[in-house]
Amino acid sequence: MPQAVVLGEFEQFVLSALLLIEDEPYALRLREELGRLTGRSVSRGALYRTLDRLESKGYVRAAVEKGGPARRGHLRRRFTVTARGRQMLRASRDTWMAIWNEVAGVLD
Repeated sequence: MPQAVVLGEFEQFVLSALLLIEDEPYALRLREELGRLTGRSVSRGALYRTLDRLESKGYVRAAVEKGGPARRGHLRRRFTVTARGRQMLRASRDTWMAIWNEVAGVLD
């Protein structure tokens, strides 16, 4: 039997939210989107630890850029989901869907 591919729940949330906010992929906007999607508040520490972990796995790429006038030029990181990150998110979804398809009859 092949080994199941499943990302952690929060990793899936972060990757999904990043895909939804590709026009503004910064941590503050990401926290807002995660709150909207999950109905939960997200600590900055948990978010940055997860982004760092996803980056070390090659699922997210971070680029440092100079902030605009509102940030008075302070640097910020722009996050992008990599092709590998998209692949892993799809694989995780497929694994969960297979599990849910088997469990559906038990739940109903």
